Amino acid sequence: MGTLVLIRHGQSQWNLENRFTGWIDVPLTDAGRAEARRGAALLKDFRFDRAFTSSLARAQDTLKIVLDTIGQSNIPIERDQALNERHYGALQGLDKAETAKQYGDAQVKIWRRSYDIAPPKDKTPFNPDGISESLKDTAARTLPYFREKILPLVAAGRTILVAAHGNSLRSILMELDQLTKEQVLELNLATGAPVIYELDRSGRVLKKTVTGPPLKASP
Repeated sequence: MGTLVLIRHGQSQWNLENRFTGWIDVPLTDAGRAEARRGAALLKDFRFDRAFTSSLARAQDTLKIVLDTIGQSNIPIERDQALNERHYGALQGLDKAETAKQYGDAQVKIWRRSYDIAPPKDKTPFNPDGISESLKDTAARTLPYFREKILPLVAAGRTILVAAHGNSLRSILMELDQLTKEQVLELNLATGAPVIYELDRSGRVLKKTVTGPPLKASP
């Protein structure tokens, strides 16, 4: 039996400012760092073999705080863009309330909560390459990486920590919990609150523990 711990990064500056963040590298707030420390306190009895995180600083800093807090900063860490947050395209950097005023609540809800409809890809200062992802697109890069790099280690009996983002982690939960695309849209992971899985050698979930608020739809 192996153990997989998933933790969403602590509150970032743009979480606080209610802005679409995506792939923009914004720092944690003081509250976000405190969330990471509280999450770490729940993991003090775990001995991790390896950790994985994204290429974005808010996830990497959350991971560092957790590992430093529990005295395990010397374990191997792999960082990869495959675990990045969903790319919000032309919405990146925009205030969510102002965006709703501009495009309408219904349209913004479709961009935020649909499974396979991506936000606009227009080039902006915060999206110079004209990229945009739906949750389906995010899962298409996150899940192959998870299946190849992370799941085999857990199935082999290792204890693995993954610090990433709301949407990349939702993709992993979708796989582990065998959720439909409708069900996964109802999930919202709290910042800094570990979700703990115990898996058998085939990767089947034996036990799941949610340490934060119940997983639910975001507004």
